[in-house]
Amino acid sequence: MTFSNNFHRLETRLQSQVGRAIGDFKMIEDGDTILVCLSGGKDSYTMLSVLMALQKRAPVDFKLIAMNLDQKQPGFPEEVLPNYLKKVGVEYVIVEADTYSIVKEKVPEGKTTCSLCSRLRRGVIYRTAKELGANKIALGHHRDDIVNTFFLNMFFGGKMKAMPPKLATDNGEHIVIRPLAYCAEKEIASYARAMEFPIIPCNLCGSQENLQRKKVKEMLLEWERQTPGRIDNIFASLQNVVPSHLADTDLFDFNGLTTGLAKIGEDALFGQTAYDQAPLVFAGSHDDRIEFVRFERKPGDKPADQALPGEVAAS
Repeated sequence: MTFSNNFHRLETRLQSQVGRAIGDFKMIEDGDTILVCLSGGKDSYTMLSVLMALQKRAPVDFKLIAMNLDQKQPGFPEEVLPNYLKKVGVEYVIVEADTYSIVKEKVPEGKTTCSLCSRLRRGVIYRTAKELGANKIALGHHRDDIVNTFFLNMFFGGKMKAMPPKLATDNGEHIVIRPLAYCAEKEIASYARAMEFPIIPCNLCGSQENLQRKKVKEMLLEWERQTPGRIDNIFASLQNVVPSHLADTDLFDFNGLTTGLAKIGEDALFGQTAYDQAPLVFAGSHDDRIEFVRFERKPGDKPADQALPGEVAAS
């Protein structure tokens, strides 16, 4: 298989992003055994491919075990994943659990099955990780999934909550990691096409995507078309939270605020400015006009609380 220079740049970028996420959140440590959950979709194939590449040159020693859950969906191509995993040379296990019948029995026709299906899969994954001695579980959620979930929870759940790049399982026995947390879906899709992964569509729930999730995804894509880079900025905001400028009394002690020298960033009382800028200082007046100019702080300037009227004050 021959690849272009553009592909190699894409591959390098994805590996760099995954490596940075691993480092930022301490996802992988020496001696880890990682259960890599493989659904047969573009995201999990990409995750496995990148982790295998990083494993070869990582400064720590860790083990990868690929896992696929055969949910006994009618027409599921049972040989596709085993053949692929043998070809790439990774240790793997195929777990058979008839969650399909349970979902079809419990969920009325036409209703979204994703929630129940997800809970059933989670239980099987936890049990398999324990049986194989894996202490980490890797899932293929990417940056766009994280941002999408953030807005879903905000719009329909009334809370600011996304998907964490790393968390402890419900039973506290394993750590779940999302190595693709910094990767954009469109780049993952491009990589998967170039690699010609044998994609397996989900006939159980993939064809009936949750309507709310679909609407949020369309909204984000439209925003990205209008203002490229917006999704990047939204994701960056999840890493740059200022509790004092929200309204959660569990995160910030509003009741304990007192007068005196401010210790937190001053609020933007006028207009919609929500980011730090250089302060404005009085420049002069003429008739009915008063002029202020932007001041860039220089060494030796007086702090704002010490400056006299008309003097230059630093923020």
